[in-house]
Amino acid sequence: MAPVARRVGDRPRIGLSLVKEFVELHGGRVEAHSAGPGTGSEFVVQLPVAPAADGPVVEAAATARGPRHRILVVDDNTDAAESLAEMLTLLGHEARTAHDGAAGIAAVAEFRPDLVLMDLGMPGLNGYEAARRIRAEPRGDEPFLVALTGWGSDEDRRRTREAGFDRHLVKPVGLDSLQRLIADVRGD
Repeated sequence: MAPVARRVGDRPRIGLSLVKEFVELHGGRVEAHSAGPGTGSEFVVQLPVAPAADGPVVEAAATARGPRHRILVVDDNTDAAESLAEMLTLLGHEARTAHDGAAGIAAVAEFRPDLVLMDLGMPGLNGYEAARRIRAEPRGDEPFLVALTGWGSDEDRRRTREAGFDRHLVKPVGLDSLQRLIADVRGD
């Protein structure tokens, strides 16, 4: 296994648990190292070397995992959104990101996703209001809206239903749960 290292800042990585599960699923491992507060962290991902594939890896992943979906990730935590979108792309889906509620609404109109994974606690236009506005738009192909958030109280879940979300998931979400959710989007 050849390590690939990337130095990152001190902010927590919500997507790290997804990355860890995804890497381990492929026979690899993830290590985290830090000299202490304020010094940053280093994450090392080790993956086994695979034999060369005949075609593009993304096409092989899409074939192996079922239909390809258009998925929009809306989260003001840029690192978490980009990590999740990258993982979804590796699974064979077409994924895009938006980093606030207003940008999420615009991306739904332009990208026309099958599935929207949206954080709730975003500054400016929060996920609740963004969902209401998405549902208010007249279109024939409504996206499947999923609240993907750190908020999991009964009150939060009630509010997501009222705002028009189809599901409510609490971060961190495991890879298996995410794949089951994607399969449920269109009854795969």
